[in-house]
This record gives sequence, structure tokens and C-alpha cells, in this order.
Amino acid sequence: MSMKNNKVVLAFSGGLDTSFCAIHLKEKGMEVHALTINTGGFNPEDVKRLEKHAKALGVKSFKCVDVTKDYYEKILKYLIFGNVLKNNTYPLSVSAERVSQAVATAEYAKEIGATYVAHGSTGAGNDQVRFDMIFNILLPGVQIITPIRDMKLSRETEINFLKKHGIKMDFEKAKYSINKGLWGTSVGGKETLTSHLPLPEDAWPTKVTATRNDHITLVFKKGELKGINDKTFKHPVDAIQKLTEIAAPFGIGRDIHVGDTIIGIKGRVGFEAAAPVLIIKAHHALEKHVLTKWQIYWKDNLSAWYGNWLHEGQFLDPAMRDIEAFLQSTQQFVNGKAHIELSPYRFMIEGIESAHDLMSAKYGSYGEMNNAWTGEDVKGFTKIFGNQAAIYYQVNNIEIEGNHGN
Repeated sequence: MSMKNNKVVLAFSGGLDTSFCAIHLKEKGMEVHALTINTGGFNPEDVKRLEKHAKALGVKSFKCVDVTKDYYEKILKYLIFGNVLKNNTYPLSVSAERVSQAVATAEYAKEIGATYVAHGSTGAGNDQVRFDMIFNILLPGVQIITPIRDMKLSRETEINFLKKHGIKMDFEKAKYSINKGLWGTSVGGKETLTSHLPLPEDAWPTKVTATRNDHITLVFKKGELKGINDKTFKHPVDAIQKLTEIAAPFGIGRDIHVGDTIIGIKGRVGFEAAAPVLIIKAHHALEKHVLTKWQIYWKDNLSAWYGNWLHEGQFLDPAMRDIEAFLQSTQQFVNGKAHIELSPYRFMIEGIESAHDLMSAKYGSYGEMNNAWTGEDVKGFTKIFGNQAAIYYQVNNIEIEGNHGN
């Protein structure tokens, strides 16, 4: 890669931060190539609007690359297999897609021989680490430029700068940082900078319009969502998009995530992720029926680690490929249907159907009767199962003393 040009690839979302960066970098004498990476949040009309906006900012070129299916195949599929919800809440709506965006930006920088890459991350969040780390790994020697972070700019300062340069944007909307992708939409604003304030209704991108209950059936094959009700989809991405269309108007998947940032401070962000939450909960319910106790145990442990490492931008760590191989292996018999009731602001997994259901009445009904063993079998089993503990208590002459109010 040539190191003698002033080309900079700007990871461009078209929001407040990257709009500021485009003008600022041009004023610094740089040749700005704006790159929008579509992870499922932009339709063709959005892309046209972004291109028009980028050109108004004075960039040398604009390009949009659609990595939605690649994003699913390399990342989202494993988040579903692992039932990953960070802090039991957040489906990694933004953190997962930042990895795809950073890798795509690095590849484009190589393609056009850029000397610099730039992003609009602040100095207080996770994205700065995710982008920088992946650029450092994939683009050794290329300089990373981060105007918002380096200049410690407030959103008000950026708005005033853009207004001064005659840029027309919905600055009222820009008061909220909204990031939309296939795996959900994040919403950050003044309320999420506090520990107690909820987001106002008008801050949520999708309005709640559903007024009555509905029922849907999600169909899984080897852990992947392949159908909704009676419709089969060519690719899980299409099924995810359709499920979002169905469930988002119920207000399902809205929440506020509180977690530890990579840099060691607490962070708070709102999100709406109807399809991810329903898919993960339905998939988890199906797994509880078809996997063994120890498959579930090790999946829980490895999946939590996988989700956290991905959240912290460590997607390129080879250990991630090893865990993905394990997760893929566990999905062989995760086939079947999950039935869900949708209501405004809530849902309930009603039950599952699967040919691989281990809760088969052929072997017994929990709490009622057994068909595959006798009472004598259980007596012998329990004696052996507790044998080591019994030996421990006898050898050490230990007695369990009850608490009699002392």
C-alpha cells in the first residue's frame, strides 16, 4: 500500500459525527472517500439519500457495500446458536455490526491504496476500540484519524459547525444517536447519559401500533431460522427482516442496556430488537428440549465468553473460530417449531414441537411416572450417585447442625 497519498477512507453513516468528519478532513487537505457499510439498516432509498448527503459534504467519492449476508454468516448465526444476550438483556445489536463495518472499511482502504482511515467514534465509548483494534490488525502502518475523539467535541459543537457550513440535516433528530442494522437499532441521547431517565416515546424509531394479540410460529433447522408460520425463506436474513416487520409494531424488544464498556466505565443505551429477542428466546426454548444437560451447560459458558469477547472487538482472535466450531456442532438436532404469543410490549413462548424432543413420554413423564426404569433401579442409583459425599462425611465425622434460632 502506498504511503505517499492523502487518501482517507471514512467509515460513513451519514449521522452527525461522520458528517462533521467529512468536512473537517477535507478542510485539512485530505481526499475523503466515504464508505457506508450496510449491515441491514439501509434500503436503496436510504443509500441514495446518503450519497446525496455525502456529496453535499464535499467528499471525493461515496460507496456503499452491502455486507448483510456476510454479517449474518460470520457473526449473527453464532450469536443465535449461543443465545447471546449480554447481561441477560442486550443482543449486541451494535457491537456485532461494528466488527463487520471495521473489516469492510479495512478491505476498502487496501483496495484504493489509502494512507489513512477515519471513523467518528467518541473517546468515551466502545466503538473507538473496536475500529482501532481491527484497523491495527488488518492495516499495519496505516494512520487512524478520529476527529470527534481527538477534539473532544460535543454534539452541540458539531451541530453548530455543520450549520455554519450550510449543511441541511434534521438536527432535532440528531440529538439522538440512532444506529439501525439487521440485528436491532440502538438509541442514545441525553436520557441514556443518566442512570434513571427513560427514553421518551418519540425517541424510539418504531412506533407501537399493534393493539391486539397475535400468534406466530418460528421454524428452525439446525439452529437457524428458516420459516415463519407457513412461509419458508431462502436465507435467514430474509426471515429476520420479515420477523422485524411483524413484531416491531408490538414494541417487543425495547429495553435499556446497562453494561461495562471496554474502557472500564459504565454505559447505558436504549435499543429496539424485536426479531433478535424473539429468535434468541425461541431458539433457547427449543434447545432446552433437544440438547442434553451438559451440552447446555458448556454452551452457556462458552457463549457468554464469546459474546463478551465479540462485544469488546476481539472478533479476530482465533479462539473465536474454535468456539464457533463448537457452537455449530451443537446445532445438529436443533430442528423444530417454537410457538409464540405476541402482545403489545410483551411476548410469551407457548411451547415447541420437534422430532428431537428429549421430553418424550416414551421414557417417562416428569413428576408422574416412569416407563424405562424401576423403583429398585432408582434406589441403587441414588446410593451410588451420593457415595463419595457419604464417604466424605463418614471419614471426617461431620454432622450437619441445624439452625434452631441461634
